[in-house]
Amino acid sequence: MKGINADKNILEDVLLEYIYGSPARLKPPGLNIMASNVARLSGLFTKGRESLPKSYLKDKNLRSAYILYFLPSNLYKIHLPLKELSLHPEKPLLKERLKILDIGSGPGTVVLGVMDFFTRQASPPFLEFTAVDAVEGNLRDAGELFKLYKDKSMASASLKTGRLNIENPETIPEGHFDIIIVSNLLNELFYDDAIAKRVDILIKLMSQTMSEDGSCIIIEPALWETSREMLEVRDGLLKQGLNIYPHTQKAPNHYKNPSPSRVGVGVYSPCLICEPCPALINPKDWCHEDMPWTPPPLIKEIDKLTGLRKDSLKFSYLVLRKDNLSLSDIYGKESFRVVSEPLISKGKIEFYICGKGERKLITRLDKDKTTLNKAFNELNRGNVVCFEHLSDEGKRFRLGKDTGVFLKKPDS
Repeated sequence: MKGINADKNILEDVLLEYIYGSPARLKPPGLNIMASNVARLSGLFTKGRESLPKSYLKDKNLRSAYILYFLPSNLYKIHLPLKELSLHPEKPLLKERLKILDIGSGPGTVVLGVMDFFTRQASPPFLEFTAVDAVEGNLRDAGELFKLYKDKSMASASLKTGRLNIENPETIPEGHFDIIIVSNLLNELFYDDAIAKRVDILIKLMSQTMSEDGSCIIIEPALWETSREMLEVRDGLLKQGLNIYPHTQKAPNHYKNPSPSRVGVGVYSPCLICEPCPALINPKDWCHEDMPWTPPPLIKEIDKLTGLRKDSLKFSYLVLRKDNLSLSDIYGKESFRVVSEPLISKGKIEFYICGKGERKLITRLDKDKTTLNKAFNELNRGNVVCFEHLSDEGKRFRLGKDTGVFLKKPDS
């Protein structure tokens, strides 16, 4: 996916106006104070995760830092899964009205991101949002930011907010939502028997609130721990949802009638397989996206003061559906997803790729570069690719001079 440029004229003006009452550019000493709060919150998100309180956004300074610095980048992460859903020939997002449930909304980050995505479309649907969060202050922020952004972007949308403790199943709202979004929340749920409890909560959530042709989008930080935990939840959902077999393979008879309390769950993206995740085999592996991003001026100024860097969007994500729709319907079941940066060393270039039930290193020696495989040099993390005449050496794939490399496009 191409890089994303932040729309400074709308987003930054909205955030500055909300925090400071004016869209005027932030200057010292206010800028230095904000940078200090951003650095503190960044430390809690990374090195201090174990001491991060669940209600950290109740702290006024941290909340302001999140809204001005972290919200803009987190906002655009929802674009990728929405883009991938929009590619499918069944057009699951092509409706006059989309009902969207944002679980753990915070100050409305995802709500703004979804609005931004659809306002870029030629014929956007009406967006009917329900945002729920455990912190009342977050819901106030979400409501105010929604109104400001809607007025400036001219989006067709409505918003309802409500209190919710997601760890209490009795508080999960019932409904028939087209999209359920759980963003940067899953890793904060439960600490005792966390994976099993997160699986149960998500199954209840999708059973009670997701329409039969709906999608559940999960976004998590691109850290080793949080990403692997999301993958463990992924596999737990497939097993509990009784959809652990690839679409090309027939399930045994005793798997065809799940109990009423269970919901059949399949992976739409980013995976091209609906099988146990091969990244969990090696404890050192994890899976995340890394998209180029041009941040707005304010974030660049804060980066200069803090030494942080927000020049790309790093995150892990998962899109789940009750039906059998999958990205492999578009790209083909012989395709692979690139899941690493290029690994360049003397005389060769390598990547890790994932597909057809395995995650494996793929190598091309410089001496084997030809016009047939020159596209190998152009691969980036997240690309979908297929090969002809690829050699499988067991622990790795190897490209030869006659190997064809084809970067897959939705219409190819």
